[in-house]
Amino acid sequence: MTAPLFETKSMSAPERFVCPVCGYPGLKEPPRPSSGGGSYEFCPCCDFEFGVTDEDRGISDENWREKWVSEGMQWRSRVLRPPKDWDPIEQLRHLPKSE
Repeated sequence: MTAPLFETKSMSAPERFVCPVCGYPGLKEPPRPSSGGGSYEFCPCCDFEFGVTDEDRGISDENWREKWVSEGMQWRSRVLRPPKDWDPIEQLRHLPKSE
């Protein structure tokens, strides 16, 4: 038996992270890495920019969430479309409870 010319590896989906502001489960990086600071990634759902909205502008997750909810929980990205069957209320239900 001869060895295969190439080895196929299963390609798993890239790891995704949850926005701690709105619960969107599709961030590409951890919002706040263990090394400190913010990822500078925008959440396409609520438009929070980790490292800027919080650290530079001093707006907490809770305050931004309240603002986003009071403005109707609209999808904020102009580039990405919301996931099929996107439900912002259901998304918020999956956020960990604050202590």
